[in-house]
Amino acid sequence: MGFLVKLAGKELKDIRFYLDIAVDNIIEGKVLAFPTNSVYGLGGDPQNLNVINRIYDIKFRDRSKGLLLLVLDYEEALKIAEFNETAKRLADRYWPGQLTLILKKKEQSKIPPEVTAFQNTIGLRVPENEIISNILRLLKSKGQFGGIIGTSANYSGEPPSISGEEVAKKILSPIDFIIDGGKSKSRLPTTIVDCTTPMMKFLRIGEISEEEIEEYLSE
Repeated sequence: MGFLVKLAGKELKDIRFYLDIAVDNIIEGKVLAFPTNSVYGLGGDPQNLNVINRIYDIKFRDRSKGLLLLVLDYEEALKIAEFNETAKRLADRYWPGQLTLILKKKEQSKIPPEVTAFQNTIGLRVPENEIISNILRLLKSKGQFGGIIGTSANYSGEPPSISGEEVAKKILSPIDFIIDGGKSKSRLPTTIVDCTTPMMKFLRIGEISEEEIEEYLSE
């Protein structure tokens, strides 16, 4: 196990030092575990091939399945993905939040094809968790891409982790930096919607229901 830091219940001004360490770790090509408002995530620099390969290996993940990214905001998402009208409306309503969008990857992209399993689509979400949001903001302020790999912190096919301590106990491969922000607010994963075709497709139902999204889009 790498370095585990417990930040639950602390104010942002009191944890800035640790957020800076997390950002330095990402820039240096390290792998991190971190809280989101759903389950815990595992990630790092999506432009670093060594990081990408380590995450696949840590999770024992099939390399034919791509990795999702967490991005700071819509502006960062536009750097790597194409948005149709439906995707724009969903991002406007549910970002930051518990919705992951599958979008067409831009032809000229800074994201290596290994992240998306050599597909022309990419999964993106803007997280609302204060810790990870501020890490992404610090990355951007340092001239980096404001996004990281954000796959669930678990072995593929097993239940996701809901605390930093659980990540440390369940995953035996070394993770360089584990941020424990306390237990997840929800055990449910994010809802995933494919917006790469004119008719959107629900790939996974999580915190946000299919009915809620369809009702919103029909307004």
